[in-house]
Amino acid sequence: MSGALILLFIGITLVYQEQTSATLTAIQGFVSNVMGWFLILSANIYLGTMIILAFSRFGSIRLGGQNARADFPLFAWLAMLFSAGMGIGLMFWSVGEPIFHFLAPPLNGVEAETGAAAQQALGITFFHWGLHAWGIYAAVALALAFFAFNWGLPLTMRSVFYPILGDRIYGWPGNAIDILAVWATLFGLASSLGFGVGQISAGFNFLFDTPDTTAMQVGLIFIITGFATASVVSGLDAGVRRLSELNIYLAASLMIFVILVGPTLFIFGSFAQTLGYYAASLPFLSFWTETFEGTQWQNSWTVFYWAWWISWSPFVGTFIARISRGRTVREFILGVLLLPSIVSFLWMSVFGGSALYLELNGIGNIAEAVNENVATALFVMLQNFPLTGITSFIGIVLVVVFFVTSSDSGSLVVDNLTSGGKLDSPVPQRVFWAIMEGVVAAVLLLSGGLGALQSAAIAVGLPFACVLLVMCYGLYRGLAREMADLEAQKLKAQEASLEEAVPR
Repeated sequence: MSGALILLFIGITLVYQEQTSATLTAIQGFVSNVMGWFLILSANIYLGTMIILAFSRFGSIRLGGQNARADFPLFAWLAMLFSAGMGIGLMFWSVGEPIFHFLAPPLNGVEAETGAAAQQALGITFFHWGLHAWGIYAAVALALAFFAFNWGLPLTMRSVFYPILGDRIYGWPGNAIDILAVWATLFGLASSLGFGVGQISAGFNFLFDTPDTTAMQVGLIFIITGFATASVVSGLDAGVRRLSELNIYLAASLMIFVILVGPTLFIFGSFAQTLGYYAASLPFLSFWTETFEGTQWQNSWTVFYWAWWISWSPFVGTFIARISRGRTVREFILGVLLLPSIVSFLWMSVFGGSALYLELNGIGNIAEAVNENVATALFVMLQNFPLTGITSFIGIVLVVVFFVTSSDSGSLVVDNLTSGGKLDSPVPQRVFWAIMEGVVAAVLLLSGGLGALQSAAIAVGLPFACVLLVMCYGLYRGLAREMADLEAQKLKAQEASLEEAVPR
C-alpha cells in the first residue's frame, strides 16, 4: 500500500507539475498560518518529555533489558546518529542561515548588518539546530527502541501505540500509522536530498563551471542514488557504519582547517558567547509565535524546521533506535540531546561564524551569494581562505557522502516499516525504496524546486505531529509498567534472599 500510494503520487506529480506545486504551496500556507502555533507548542512538549524522563526514576531502565550491552562503541554510535540526523542540512545551511538572519534580523530592536545582528543570527541558528530538533528525534527513537527491545514488538511506528491500542496495532490502525510514517520519511528525506543535490550542483558549477540547472540536479540525484543503493545492499555494518565514520573524519578535517586558517579567536569567542545567548533566549524563542508582531517570519523558518524535523523523525528515530540497544534511558536521552547539539553548535560557529566575521569586516561577497543562490554560500565563504579548490571539493564529497548515508539509512528504515519490523528485509525491497527516495526528490524538484520540497515536508509534518503527541503518552505508560515490573522483581528477589538467610 505504501509503495502504491508513492507511485501514484509520483505519476500525478509528473503529469500535473504546476497543479501539484500550487497544491503543496496552499497546504504549506494553511499549516504555517493556521497551525504554526501548534507545531511550536508540540516541539516544546517533545523536548520537555525527554528532559523529564531523563531525570526521572525511569532513567535507569536499560533498552533491551537490564543485562543488555551496547551493540556499537560510543564513537560509532555518535557518528551514525549524527550523520543520519543532520548531515546534509548542516552543510547546506551552516553559512546561509546565519547570513539570512544577519541581513534581516527577525527580532525587533536589532539593526541589520551589525554585531548585535550577527549574535542574534547565530543564536537563532543554534535554536533551529539544537535541543528541539534532537528532542523530537530522541522521543521517537526512545519509544521505538523501548517497545522493540524491551517488549519484543516490531521495530515500527505502530508498536509505540501498543499501550493504547493493544493488539489492534496489527490491524488497520497500525497499518495506517506505518503508512503515514513511510510518507513522512520519504518527504522529509526528499527535502534533505533536494538541498544536498542543489549544493552539489552549485559546487560543481563553482569548481568546474558545469551548468547549475534542474536537469543537472535531477541527473545528480539518480547518480548518487545509485551509490546509495549499493551501500544499502551492503547493510548497516558494512555500508552505513563505514560511510558514517568517513563522514565524521572528513567533516572534522574540514572544520579544523577552517578553525586554523580562519578567524580562530572570533570562532571560539562566538561559540562561547552564542551558547550564552542561546541559553538565555531559549525560553522566549521556544514559545515565540509572532502573534503580537503580526509578521510572517516564523512560517519560513521555525515552523518549517519543526515540521521538517517531525517529518524526519520516523526515519532518524528508527535508525537511532536500531543502533541503541543496551543503553539506559538516561544515557540515551542525554547522549542524543547533548552531544549532537554541541557538535552542531560548533559547526555553525566555525562556518557561520567565519561568514559573519567576513561580512562584519567587509570581506567577500557572501551576502550577495546567499541572496542569489544559497547553495553557493559555503563555497563563496571558502574562497576567502587558502586551498579553496581542495576545501570546496572536500565540501562536495561531504555532501555526497551525507546524501548517501541519509538515503541508505532511510531505505533501511522504510524497509523496517513496510516489512512488519523485520531487521533484515529482502535486498530487492531495499533497492526499491532507495530508488523511490531519489525519484520523489527528483519529481518534487521538477514540480517546484526547493519550495516544493519545503512544502512537502510541512504538509506531512502537521499530521505526524499529532501522532507523536499520542506516542509520548504511550511511552510514559510503557515505561511506568516496565518500572513496576522491575520493582516487583527486585522485591521478590529481596524476599527470596531473606528467606534463604533465615535459619530453619
